[in-house]
Amino acid sequence: MTDNLLEIRNLTKQFNTPSGTVHAVDDVSFDVPRGSIVGLVGESGSGKTTLGRTLLRLIEPTSGNIHFDGTDLTTLSSTDMREMRRRMQIIFQDPVSSLNPRLKVGDLIAEGLKAYGIGTRKERRDRVAALLEEVGLNADYMDRYPHAFSGGQRQRIGIARALALEPEFIVADESVSALDVSIQAQVLNLLLDLRERRNLTMLFIAHDLSVVNYLCDRVAVMYLGRMMELGPVGDIHSDPAHPYTRALNSAIPMPDPRAVRAREHLTGDIPSPLAPPSGCVFRTRCQHATDICADGRPEPLSAGADHLTYCKRFEDIYDR
Repeated sequence: MTDNLLEIRNLTKQFNTPSGTVHAVDDVSFDVPRGSIVGLVGESGSGKTTLGRTLLRLIEPTSGNIHFDGTDLTTLSSTDMREMRRRMQIIFQDPVSSLNPRLKVGDLIAEGLKAYGIGTRKERRDRVAALLEEVGLNADYMDRYPHAFSGGQRQRIGIARALALEPEFIVADESVSALDVSIQAQVLNLLLDLRERRNLTMLFIAHDLSVVNYLCDRVAVMYLGRMMELGPVGDIHSDPAHPYTRALNSAIPMPDPRAVRAREHLTGDIPSPLAPPSGCVFRTRCQHATDICADGRPEPLSAGADHLTYCKRFEDIYDR
């Protein structure tokens, strides 16, 4: 048995539009070790959500392979994929729109159990009560409607719903970005606790590196559909090896207002995925870019133990 629950190889997702082809996910490869939380970070438009949903085949990939526990999900029929989805779930970004306002909380959480014919009505109700308590809510809440809860409580309901089928893998898609900072911390601690108690494996999608630094074991940095850097969270936080990662890191607020940090500023906007730049797609916003950056796609370079960077000038810029 491999140590990786997921192994993603050369994954690509393109969307054909009247204006051309959108390169949403462009030849991405990485692994998700069992029991780990891998953070996927980048600006809006970098392809994070598309990648997360493609891993679950909620969006069909254009090409590439997604190996889940040794099985290539891209080869499965819709029937086989339905069974596999019991082992993988998603927590959505918006705890309001992801919950049907016409259903009581108990029915929302029990949807998956009912769809798969698991348990009697009473057994499902008992299961829902246990799930609510596991995520820090009162079991009596199952008879209320979503509008009666705060944003943080609704996100806990969404987490309970994702746990109902006892999954091994969860995609958490910007699952704390809509919450206040204090509530964010509570939900992050809940996710850490659930990981330990259930031995869950997670892909945590975020745009905030400070959140990822707190929660995750490894970090994958994406920009315009491509991987920029991949490595242990400590390396990504303290010794990033790509100019884009350094720019994201330097934007993290510091708790001491008197502290001074070297900044790597991003200029301009992220280019259109309809017409990504040649070579390194980040070069049009990179202060270190030269002519070499426009010539051919960057290959992964080792920046340390289990740490990769996709920057042609990495050794020159950071004197490695």
